[in-house]
Amino acid sequence: MKPSSRVTIRDVAATAGVSVATVSKVLNARYGVSAATSAHVQAVIRALGYEASLVAQSLRNHKTNVIGILVADLEPFSTELLKGAAKAIKGTGYELVVYSAGGRTVDNAGWEQRYLSRLSGTLVDGAVLVTPTVVEPDFGSAVVAVDPHNGPTGLPTVDSDNLLGARTGVRHLIELGHRRIALIGGRPDLESARLREQGYREELCAAGIPVDPELIQPGNYDPDDSAAAARRLLESPDRPTALFAANDISAIAAVEGAVAMGLRVPQDLSVVGFDNLPEAALASPALTTVEQPIHEMGHRAIDLLIQVIRGEQLDNPHIRLATRLVVRQSTAAV
Repeated sequence: MKPSSRVTIRDVAATAGVSVATVSKVLNARYGVSAATSAHVQAVIRALGYEASLVAQSLRNHKTNVIGILVADLEPFSTELLKGAAKAIKGTGYELVVYSAGGRTVDNAGWEQRYLSRLSGTLVDGAVLVTPTVVEPDFGSAVVAVDPHNGPTGLPTVDSDNLLGARTGVRHLIELGHRRIALIGGRPDLESARLREQGYREELCAAGIPVDPELIQPGNYDPDDSAAAARRLLESPDRPTALFAANDISAIAAVEGAVAMGLRVPQDLSVVGFDNLPEAALASPALTTVEQPIHEMGHRAIDLLIQVIRGEQLDNPHIRLATRLVVRQSTAAV
């Protein structure tokens, strides 16, 4: 069966028995059409399921009232962020479109520049970039970055207090009596990962605990890489008694790896994550983690972007949100 062709403005005009110009006036709420004719045309539009092309609308009005969110992949962090963005868009008059690179961005800096080029000028009035690798993408329209590559830049940005959050998570482990505390790091190209490692190092130093390079392993915010990092750490003769992971997915992978090796969490290994994704509360044992307000990050990014699109003055173009420790069952005293 052939798919039905797209309904055009000419189809609406023919079905309604009016001119294309009359349909255009109805669509754009212009004068010159009687109330009865307008109601008739609108009924035909609904019956046929007609929607104006975004490209045509952009060429006509130089705007689409559509906001784009560009993500490298639809993984747990970006999915939670989208929930906040979807809530923020309600009642604004804008629509939201999500554009994913489908995970094809590993070791491929500049992915967002290519995808911005595809969307700019015809499909969206502005875009939110999630964990972009480019500091200053050339878009030509409004752009806001979430968890940017090098921290705040000339673009409006939204992130969380990664440094203090990491220190809080590591401090929790120190207060439980742990001294052999390992780190499974995040993506080295992201400011968030660098700040979380810095927080880990600073908190150990503040407690007088030497930083052991052997206890720092790359996880890249990836479950497979993090599971491999956990195995390397836990197979060591002088294995750690605690582990701080740069995100929850890495922490959960580490817990699963430890259990597979016959270790008990938290009796043999305490684990702290970062994010407080829904998966953290559902893990077994439930994961102690540093919460960053991901929904609020998405909400604030949309708020910022709409202000930029409308040409409004930004009170604060670089928003940094507070983090907090959520203690569950994956940590215990030595």
